[in-house]
Amino acid sequence: MTTEPRTVLPGSEKRAPVSARQVGAPAPGERIEVTLRLRPREALPTPGDATPVLTPEQFSARYGATPEDMRAVADFARGHHLDVTEASQERRTVILSGQLGDMETAFGARLHLYSINRSAEPPTGAESVPLPGTEFRGRHGTLSVPVSVAGIIEGVFGLDDRPQAHTQFRYGSPQPFSTQASSSRPGVAHPRAFTAGYPVSLLTQAYAFPADYDGSGQTVAIIELGGGYRQSDLDAYFRAAGLKTPKVSAVGVNGGGNLPTGDPNGPDGEVLLDIEVVGASAPGAAIVVYFAPNTDAGFLNAVTQAAHDPVHRASVISISWGAAEVSWTAQAMNAMTGAFQEAGLLGVSVFCAAGDDGSSDRVPGGAAYTDFPASSPAATGCGGTRLTLQAGRIVSETVWNNGPGNGATGGGVSGVYPLPAYQNAAGVPGSANPPYRLGRGVPDVCAVADPQTGYQVRVDGIDTVIGGTSAVSPLWAGLTARLNQALSVQTPGTRLGFLNPRLYALRGGFNDVTDGNNGAYSARPGWDACTGLGSPDGEALLAALRELPPA
Repeated sequence: MTTEPRTVLPGSEKRAPVSARQVGAPAPGERIEVTLRLRPREALPTPGDATPVLTPEQFSARYGATPEDMRAVADFARGHHLDVTEASQERRTVILSGQLGDMETAFGARLHLYSINRSAEPPTGAESVPLPGTEFRGRHGTLSVPVSVAGIIEGVFGLDDRPQAHTQFRYGSPQPFSTQASSSRPGVAHPRAFTAGYPVSLLTQAYAFPADYDGSGQTVAIIELGGGYRQSDLDAYFRAAGLKTPKVSAVGVNGGGNLPTGDPNGPDGEVLLDIEVVGASAPGAAIVVYFAPNTDAGFLNAVTQAAHDPVHRASVISISWGAAEVSWTAQAMNAMTGAFQEAGLLGVSVFCAAGDDGSSDRVPGGAAYTDFPASSPAATGCGGTRLTLQAGRIVSETVWNNGPGNGATGGGVSGVYPLPAYQNAAGVPGSANPPYRLGRGVPDVCAVADPQTGYQVRVDGIDTVIGGTSAVSPLWAGLTARLNQALSVQTPGTRLGFLNPRLYALRGGFNDVTDGNNGAYSARPGWDACTGLGSPDGEALLAALRELPPA
């Protein structure tokens, strides 16, 4: 190993949660993996700009990593006794494995073992992800690399394996699962009676999803950071809904996999909600679920693999996991936004849940925060409403806000990203926080999320109702699969890709939600920081998209 000058990686600074305590040091000989993101051949477009759809070959030739950069990183790895276990020019990704001590030396890191007190209250804000009882390997401070690769490596992920994100779904009140064990299923919580909620098929009618299309020929990718599904649940759910069970495939990323816990209050609720909403809203579409560890590396690699997968070729990605912007490093946000830009260039639309904790997004202190990755200017953020139907028609739709602690849609003004060009005419207000800066407004669109008027689903053998903005992302993903199919009738192979510039240019296509608030922000005519442009009027949206000039 040669010694040469080093430089700090911009945006790599990380701190341990305030509520965490060091409980030791990891063994230097422990083998771990890290993910490196490399620079593109050519700078990506400005985040949020409209982009043409490229073939995978065109994308790789223009924006992939160069062979020279890949070799330089491989040489750097060998010099630090690290192995290259995976490398992709298209994804600009190199995964290294090696002993923890060598990783610390290679990246100028000092790793510790941390624990969150099991008796602590559920953490909030920047600590909203590591739950009480969580133990993880973490770091404090910045990372550095030798100057020979400093211009090549944009980010290093996986040294710290704390949970990066949380689910964005909610059961109604009362909580549908008791803490008592069911006599028929020992150790598994059992449901209480639940009468609220709508079948997804009724919601697609109320939101006027184009009835002549079902998403056939499209593939929707779903990102999951834990939990799993059982085929028996899917078969039972879709049989009861009068639908054929869709083709669902599971892809493991970074050692993740379809691992149902059997606990409907855990991540299984997220996984089943996402699959069932996509499958019922776009019955003809194929579904691929990318399971990854809940770390910054796992989340990023799941997204890049879904966007670039040469086998499944998804046209839509649905993401229902996130956390307040303040809980992310700058390099992680930059890498994820870059991954969304790449998805858009490949014709893949990305939808992200905007959060379920109102304008504070779990951060204490009374200030307003937006949830990432919904706040990325290269993704379509999805807010939530309370919906009342009569005879399948919308009678009332207002901002979802059930009061402190009971759930409310996320939304607001990003503290990180500037106002994107597509929102110039949207009337995005200044942030609710001093100095009231103007920034990226969240969300872009919405749909029903209040669990009291939520989605009928099946989780771990139990039929129940779930809400949260987690449900809005897969609903919009299913609609987009139908829109792609419909537009492909005129132009075969149409992939809408990054939607926001088109959505903000449309005349019509939305049900404007003008009543309610999420705390710091209130609904109003037109775009607002609770419900975005509004909930979908699918037929009108399709007609408006057909009137737009080609991208």
